[in-house]
This record gives sequence, C-alpha cells and structure tokens, in this order.
Amino acid sequence: MSILTKIACTSDRWLSFGLWLSLLLCSLSVRAQVVISGKVTDAATGDGIPFANIILKGTPTGTTTNFEGLYSLKSTTFGDSIVVSYLGYRNRAKAVDKSQPTQTINIQLESGSYQLAEVVVHVGENPAFRILREVAKHKPENNKNKLTAYEYESYVKTEIDVDNLSDKLRSRKVIQKMAGVIESIQKVVGDDGKPILPVFISEAVSSVYHRRSPDKIKEFVRKSQVSGVGIGDNSIVQQLVGSTFQEFNFYDNYLRLLGKDFISPIADGGRGSYSYFLADSGLVNDVWCYRIEFEPKRKADLAFTGTVWIDKRTFGLAQIDAAIGRTANINFIEGVKIQQEFDFVDSTVWMPVRNRILIDIAQLSKKSAGMLAKFYTSNDHFVLNKPRDPSFYDEPLTMADDVHETTPDYWQTARHDPLTPDEKNVYRMIDSVKTIPIVKTYIQLADIAINGYFKAGKIDIGPYLYSYARNSYEGNRFRLGARTNNDFSKWLTLKGYLAYGTRDARFKYSGEASAILSRKHWTTVGYRRTYDVQRLGVNPDAIGDTYLVGTLFRAFTSFGRFRQPYLQTEDLFYLNTELAPGFTQTVGYRNRHFEPQFPFAYVLNGPTVADENNPLTGVYDTAELLYEFRYARGQRTLTNAHNRRVRLRRASAFPIISFKYVLGTKALGGDFTYHKFTLGLSNSVRVGALGRLRTDLTGGYTPSVTPYPLLEIHQGNQSFLFVPGAYNLMNYFEFVSDKYVSLRFYHDFEGLLFNGLPLIRRLNWRAHLSGNVLWGSVRPVNQTILPSENYLGQPIKQFGALSFNRPYAEVGYGIDNIFRCLSVTALHRLSYRDNPNVQRFGVKVNFQFKL
Repeated sequence: MSILTKIACTSDRWLSFGLWLSLLLCSLSVRAQVVISGKVTDAATGDGIPFANIILKGTPTGTTTNFEGLYSLKSTTFGDSIVVSYLGYRNRAKAVDKSQPTQTINIQLESGSYQLAEVVVHVGENPAFRILREVAKHKPENNKNKLTAYEYESYVKTEIDVDNLSDKLRSRKVIQKMAGVIESIQKVVGDDGKPILPVFISEAVSSVYHRRSPDKIKEFVRKSQVSGVGIGDNSIVQQLVGSTFQEFNFYDNYLRLLGKDFISPIADGGRGSYSYFLADSGLVNDVWCYRIEFEPKRKADLAFTGTVWIDKRTFGLAQIDAAIGRTANINFIEGVKIQQEFDFVDSTVWMPVRNRILIDIAQLSKKSAGMLAKFYTSNDHFVLNKPRDPSFYDEPLTMADDVHETTPDYWQTARHDPLTPDEKNVYRMIDSVKTIPIVKTYIQLADIAINGYFKAGKIDIGPYLYSYARNSYEGNRFRLGARTNNDFSKWLTLKGYLAYGTRDARFKYSGEASAILSRKHWTTVGYRRTYDVQRLGVNPDAIGDTYLVGTLFRAFTSFGRFRQPYLQTEDLFYLNTELAPGFTQTVGYRNRHFEPQFPFAYVLNGPTVADENNPLTGVYDTAELLYEFRYARGQRTLTNAHNRRVRLRRASAFPIISFKYVLGTKALGGDFTYHKFTLGLSNSVRVGALGRLRTDLTGGYTPSVTPYPLLEIHQGNQSFLFVPGAYNLMNYFEFVSDKYVSLRFYHDFEGLLFNGLPLIRRLNWRAHLSGNVLWGSVRPVNQTILPSENYLGQPIKQFGALSFNRPYAEVGYGIDNIFRCLSVTALHRLSYRDNPNVQRFGVKVNFQFKL
C-alpha cells in the first residue's frame, strides 16, 4: 500500500472517528439537556428550606437548594427519582418523568427526628475538629466586628401568622365571623394542605450604621409599611421592624435569642456542647466550602442543630442553617430556624447579606392556636471602614418624617426581592379581617388583659388590678384611674386616679401631666401631685425587675394590716433628658407633707431633751432638690403608645451605673436640711456553660440628722411572693440605716442541672441560686431624736439597726419553670435570727412567663 493510500485510509478513519465523535457529543449534548428544577419547602409552613441535599437516584448527580429553597439539577442520564434529605426532616423521594427532558418537581418535607451518622475514627481525631480549630483561629479576621465601621442598606420583611387552629377554636363565634375571610385568604401549603392565617405583615427599608471604638449603632428607617390585626399606627411594633432587631453574629460564643443564651456551633468551647460531622465539600455561590453538620450532645441544651458551610480558603462562614427543636429547654416554642448567607465584601470580610428567622410558637393548649413569626432581611450597598463622627450615632433608632408615605411603585423598586403571590394577598386579607366588629372586641379584651387598661377613645381606663383592695386602715378601698393615649396628643400625657376608703372616709387622689420637649434627646418635663395613704417599710418603686412581679406586689401591699400608715401629700416637678444613648439625667423638686397615723414623734430642734423650747412634733414637711443619672451602655429604648420609654435588653457586659443625690433644704420651706447619696451598679453576665448571673451592688449614705422615715428603710417582704428587689425574709420596717451597702445576686443555671437527668429533663425545670447581703448602721445622733413616747404619752415603736460587723444575710435556692409559669424558692435567713417574729426559713413563689 502506497504512502498516499495509507494517508487516505488514515484520513478516512479520522473522518469516520470525527463523525462518530461529533454524533457522540451531540448525543451527550442532547442528554445533558435533562434539567429538573423546583422548590423544597416545609410542609407545615410553606417556607423554602435552604441547603437541602438533592440526589438523582441511580446517578452521581446531586445539588443543594439555595437560600429560598430553589434548586436546579442537570444530568446526562435520567434516574428513577430524586431524593431530598435535610437535617431535622424526613427524607422524601419523588418519581421523575423520563419522557420530559425539562420538568419541575416541588417537594414538601415534614419535620422528623434525625441524628448525625455515627463517626468511627480508627486513627486520629474527628476530621471536623481540625476545620473548627482553623475557624476559631481565623475568627478575628473574618468577624465583621474587626472593621472600624460599616454601613449598608437593609430591606426587612416580617410576617406573623396564626396556625394550628383547633376545632374548638374554629367553632367560636369570632372565628365563624371570620370564616368568609379565612376561606379567601387561607394559604394551603404542603401536600396535606395545612392552612395558616396571617395577622401581621410589615416591610421596611433602612440605612444601618455601625462604628467601633466607641461601639455605636444607628438605624434610620427610611420607609415602612405595616398592616396587622390589633396593631395601630402608634404601636411599639412599628419600631421593631428595623434590621438591627433581627441581627445575630455566630462568631460570638453565645447568641442572645428570645431572652436566652444559645451557644454558637462555632463557639470556642463548642465541642463540649456539640457533636460534629464533616459531611461533604462543594461549591456555595462559587466558593469551595466544607460542609459540617452539628447537633447538641444533650437535646435539652440551649444549642442548635444544623449545617455550616466554611470557606476552604479563609475559614470564614459562607452559609449557616441553625435550628432549635422542641426538645430544647425553652417554653412555648416549637422551633426556631436561623438561616444566614454571607458574602466576601470588597475581599475584606464576610458580611451577612441575607438572614431568615422563623419562630414557631406552640399552642398553649389543644383548644388554642399556635403562631408563626417570620423575619427576612436582605443587606446590600456595603461601605466598609469609613467611620462617621461619633455624634452621628447619638440617636440609635430614628424614622423619617414621611416614613409611612409610600406608594406601590416605590416598593416595586425598593424591595431587594419581590413579594410572593401569597404575601401580596396577605395585605388584602388583614385589612378585611380587622374591620370585623367581633374581631375588634377580642382585640380590646386582649389589650386589657395584657396592659391592664381599657381604651375608651382618647383615654385609657385602669389599671383594673388596683381597682379594689381591703386593709385595716381604709377598710374597702375603691380606685378609678385613667390616662391619655396618643389619640389625645403625641406630646402631652395626662394621668391620674381617685380612690376612697370606706373606713377612713377619705378621698385620695393623684394627677400628673408630662410633656415631651424633644424626641431627639428624649426630653420630658412634668408635674405630679399625690395625696394618699402609705406605710413605712413598703416602697413599691424598688421591689422588682419584672412587670408581673411588680404589679402583683403593689396590689398585694394594698391589702391586709397596715402597721404604720401615714398620709402624704407630694408635689413633684421633674425634667428628664437622654444626653446620649443609654445615658439619662433627671433633675427635680419635691415637696412632701408627712402626717403619721400611728404614734410617732421626734425632737424638733435636734438631738436634745424635749422641753418647752424644743417641743416634740409628729408631722413635718420636706423640700428636696433631686438629681439622678443612669448610664446603661448598649441600652436601646422604644416609645410606646403612651409616650413612655420601654427599655430593651442590653447587648453589653458593662454594668448599669446609677447615682442619686437628694438635697433637703429649709430655704424652700422644709423643716430639715440634709443630704442623701445613693450609688448603684447592676450587671447581668454569661458565666459560660454555668448559666447567667445577675448582680446588684448598692451603697447609700445620709450624713445628716433627720427623722428615721427620711433614712433608708430597707425593703422587707412579708408576702408569699419572691421579690427580686426585696429582702425576702426581712419584716417590713425591721431595719433602718443612714449608711449601707447591699449586694444581691441571682444565678440562673437554666437547664444545666436538670437537662442531663433522663426523667426530670422532660419537665424542663431550671435551677437557680439567690442571695442578699446587707451591711448597714445608724449613727447615734439619728437615734437620739426619737423619743420613747409622743406628746400624748403613747409609746413610739423603735427601729432596728444593723452593724457593719454583722450584716443581714439570706440565701435561696429553687426551681423555675414549673408548669412553665411557676418558680419556687426556699430561703434561709443566716443572721439576726433571734429578732422577734421573724422567719428563719421560708418558701416563696414567683409567677413568671419566661421562654
């Protein structure tokens, strides 16, 4: 065969091979057009499930869903079905239609138990640990807190729905009245068609600014629209729609969520709380990442279950999906999901660009309903390391004057992501439901139960809990109170009450007017006049840190035997201003007339023997100049519908500092000249895995000669309630001091001691320790002005005094969360146990609804 022939034959072979290869590639190209896409959702809520694993059965092809739960899977061959799996859900498979090269398959997953695969390591350690060590090592450079400043635009969407409507609830008249609306707006989700009823939806666009050194944050809400059943234009909820209220940082060792401390899955000590499994590696938004699954070692612990994607290059968080299940020691919550997606902004730091939070609130009973709270945040237009002047951040939260003046066209362009068809329908549905008369009635009843007031147009009547009392001095006491709301005025507030006792036949009253001078630095001025009966040793203003305990204790002190009652007329003028976030100052003038209703007297002109020139007297007047400041670093405040400030939990471990000075002076009409100083430090800190410790250190000094009612009468507690701000085994009016130091502590172990006990852990009990120590004394000069008898010859009750060498002390221990609302504390009195009529040991209860 000639060379030409060989070349020709070779060419023919290459041509044949080329044709064959072309046909093969065409065939592969056709087969590569098999595309399966769809959405994976939660069967109960309809929310997309991000990062779910999807495999085409019988092939090596697989993928994961994106942040919205969407997926697209391409393959060169058909499989019989696609299989979807996700931590915390039951696996689900759906058949593939082999006759359709392009098809959509949506899948709904139902919640179910899931445990990480058992990892058997024959040599070395769990491979996830090496990666987690690198994450911890690179935290300082990956954490956004390393930046000197950062700012961004944020779009926030919030929705609250009622779900799991029981048959009993559906049969009620109010629900039946809503039936026509419900039929038109029910959102059917999942294969089993579970309905939910939206009751609130909001959208907001904000500009958010952060700065380090000093730590400051500012959010300016540019536009907002809110629609909700029972949510008015002046509701405090309006101020919670911003971005900064849905912000979590998993680089911190603990995340404060729902008033609880949850340990982060990438915490420095996370291996003591979590089990880890290095599941896979793959691309996440074009970034090659490790995928590590995690779950709590003890199901009842405050820890997460989920998956984290870690960038192989920087060891920063690229994505995280963290969930809290119903087994966690947390009340009224079926589950919580936090999902975050990060972006490596300006090749500098990983910033959260999208956050989704879902809170599933449980049914309180089988006859009630549950709720779903959904929060979605999208952040964009980042600016890094360009701090503004510190004064720029002085107002942590502000709203544009035209914040509610929006149009549909504005939201079409302002939204980072368009509304779904269901979300568009929610606005129309809520507007229809809240106009139903019986729904309005139920909203009013719920508001009365929560706030204690009945709204009657521009005024609120109440609080109902103080409407009636019975005691030894007044007999039957009836009281009627009222206050104005924002419908009356947005800058002026009036409130007061009128009371009458059937035994003493006296009318008592109080009236107050306050006005807002500035909202920027929240400045108010006011005047109050009160005439009412009180009793020594009971100071309701210093009795607790919870609304429920404080309200119950105030109501309780109006009942029973009044051992040392007195009538007091008080006039108070005050000016309050917030100089900087968390730093408030108050100045004022107070005049009081003290009229005892029990045997009492003092030597008018000081510690000398009473005679004609130095008579005994039992009444007196005081004129006081007041100054007080309070600094709570990291404190954020909101304004409710009654122009009152509501303090939110702080994000700072820096203690709250308070100082008060009182100058009593004869120059303004008082009978005495005196000084009183009080300094307080209060703090609440996380103590690692041991729980949370709250401490209060207070000191006071009165370097003047005054009758003992003007000294410090330490707050006792002879009720059945455990009161955090009182000495719970001390009697009323048992000790008086003109100088003192007190230390209180309350340690909440949360579920630490009980979560590991097989039978008890199902009860979700929580243990606590408490203690009070009080050092105090009274100078002899303040004792000598108190005679043994008054001018009528009646014996005068003497007060007890402490010694700095012998402090008063009591300790307590107990169990919280009994029946999810009851706390029981056993208390031991450690000193002054021989005083007459005292309790050496006692058991007290506290009613509290804590998550």
